[in-house]
Amino acid sequence: MTFAIDIPKAFTPPGGWHGEMPPPILAGCTEPLADGAPDLRGLWRAIEVTDDAGTPLPDDHPVRNYEERIEQAGNRVIVTSAGIIHDMLADGTLENGCHDVMQTDFTTRIDVVASYEDGVLVLRPDGFPGVEIRRWREGELLRWRYFTLFTATLERVG
Repeated sequence: MTFAIDIPKAFTPPGGWHGEMPPPILAGCTEPLADGAPDLRGLWRAIEVTDDAGTPLPDDHPVRNYEERIEQAGNRVIVTSAGIIHDMLADGTLENGCHDVMQTDFTTRIDVVASYEDGVLVLRPDGFPGVEIRRWREGELLRWRYFTLFTATLERVG
């Protein structure tokens, strides 16, 4: 069995990746998902994006054309999208969380604690009390709530 921890951790390259999405990091990993981990694996595309009041965001909002790939094995999670590769263990520790850069400029450092809580992947950026980014499944769809900024519904495309 190939364990997720045996595969080197990935990071966003300087300046972000451009063009075609990089190949999967956990390809060939045979470790099953950790107990309590929701299955978020796949390539996902946003089909609806709303503000905190449930009002649809404008068609030109950047998240409206958003795609992301989520890889999982054991308690490891990798989100690849929009130039970034965020690789972390969802074990509730800052030490094993995501230590990378923000997608907005590919230079601002982020440190994020990741955990699975009641079937939801919860990300908590260090130094921002109360801020949470949540991903969970609703049937065949993926839901992504980015604190109070937006909630996106995504469909699997691969």
